Amino acid sequence: MVVRNASVPELSTDEVDRLFHALADATRRDILMRVLAREQSVSALAEQYEMSFAAVQKHVVVLERAALVTKERRGREQMVHGEVTAVQRSARLLDAYAEIWQQRVLRMDVILAEDDGTSGTPTGSRNP
Repeated sequence: MVVRNASVPELSTDEVDRLFHALADATRRDILMRVLAREQSVSALAEQYEMSFAAVQKHVVVLERAALVTKERRGREQMVHGEVTAVQRSARLLDAYAEIWQQRVLRMDVILAEDDGTSGTPTGSRNP
């Protein structure tokens, strides 16, 4: 399945799953915020957390699989860069989901208004 919306680039189900999986963890979200502000080495990132270098590296790999960051080797260091366009694409995807739910709520308001005889007046704007 592919997510389609006029304002959202096409994303496969796997891409959406990787994206939500990556953003579901607070440490990964924090790493993403740090590398969006400025690139950092995996070692520098590891110093920021009370976990092993290997654990931080695994978090970076999850972010990389979701295309939210990229790594670039510079000598012995692996520099991590935030991918702003991927974050923007993610925001558009979430906005599209929010729009779907807002439209559903509006339709429910109309149905409820018809049910109680106010004929199409949204429930939030009725006068007592």
